[in-house]
Amino acid sequence: MTSTKKDPVLVVLQLSGGNDFMNTFVPYTNPLYMDNRPNVHIPVDQVMPINDELGINPNMPEFKALYDEGKVAVIQGVGYPVPNRSHFRSMDIWHTCEPEKIADEGWLGRAIKELDPSKENVLTGVNFGRGLPRAMVAGGVPVASVGNLESYGVLTTIEEQEQRSEALDIFARMYSPAMGQGPVVDYLSQTGMDALKGADILATAPAQYTSSVEYSDSSIGQYMRNIAQVHCAGLGTRVLYTTAPYNSFDTHATQLTAHANLVTNVSRTVNDFYQDLKEHNASDNVMLLVFTEFGRRVHDNGSGTDHGSGGAAYIIGDCVKGGLYGEYPSLEEDKLLDGDLHFNNDFRGLYTTILEDWFGLDAKPIVNGSFEKMDFIKK
Repeated sequence: MTSTKKDPVLVVLQLSGGNDFMNTFVPYTNPLYMDNRPNVHIPVDQVMPINDELGINPNMPEFKALYDEGKVAVIQGVGYPVPNRSHFRSMDIWHTCEPEKIADEGWLGRAIKELDPSKENVLTGVNFGRGLPRAMVAGGVPVASVGNLESYGVLTTIEEQEQRSEALDIFARMYSPAMGQGPVVDYLSQTGMDALKGADILATAPAQYTSSVEYSDSSIGQYMRNIAQVHCAGLGTRVLYTTAPYNSFDTHATQLTAHANLVTNVSRTVNDFYQDLKEHNASDNVMLLVFTEFGRRVHDNGSGTDHGSGGAAYIIGDCVKGGLYGEYPSLEEDKLLDGDLHFNNDFRGLYTTILEDWFGLDAKPIVNGSFEKMDFIKK
């Protein structure tokens, strides 16, 4: 990017549990939809059509409005060969781009390493929520993980250098292995210092932020608000990540009620976030990726749906060429994969597009290979 342009920023919202693509973007004119979903379907007269074949879940009017404005790219049937129906393993594959082996480093951790190779900014990557998603983990890459932005700066009241040094030393020793010396200790010590530096800087973000947008009290509503606060504070953060409550989209039973509440929250939160950035003139360099580890099975199980494949990802922002990408997976029985939707778009092609056409990075070493790109980013 040239000096006259803002650095591109990626925000990731992970929908853990496997969101039901068929009841989010509904093939409402396909008779096979009703045949396979006698109990768990969206009534045709409630669907919000986007064309003669597909419509959006009626609980997502804000998302539909963004789609109509050309701000949403829908990656249909996204997945990978030989899908895994385990939450843990499938999400791990999405995080590390390693479908055939267990890997330690995540794709965004590698990307952060390339975006800030000298580790000049301890806040190049920030996660909001408990723990740290494997996607953001890579050796030597500092990533701040924040539970509550307003209380994150735990050492900001320690003003004396001696006290601060003592606190850092205690932090480092707490996380040092019993052996006590060597590169591992040095790395952990530096990581502790980076985390504390990040805490101090992040603690300044809320005071700089005012907004007319009122986010929901849900965890993703508040975390997306935190993301907006950090982005608008201009701290140089390039990758911001948060996750819907653990496995909340795993709708095996009573799906119609549960899924309606879930997608209502996603729709409102995504719109709140976008409108918040617009209000602050801060939306032009932000891309939002919303993804889930897999879709649901084509046939319902009575009151819900079980783990499937061929789900969807959504790219939202001013930078997006909105619309549908790839074919909606066939519902014909002989074209299903063991009763599931076939994937049409490899998620590593989605990542490659983001890495190369948004961040300007070489994607091959990050996603472990060459994959076909998509054309959802405005040039």
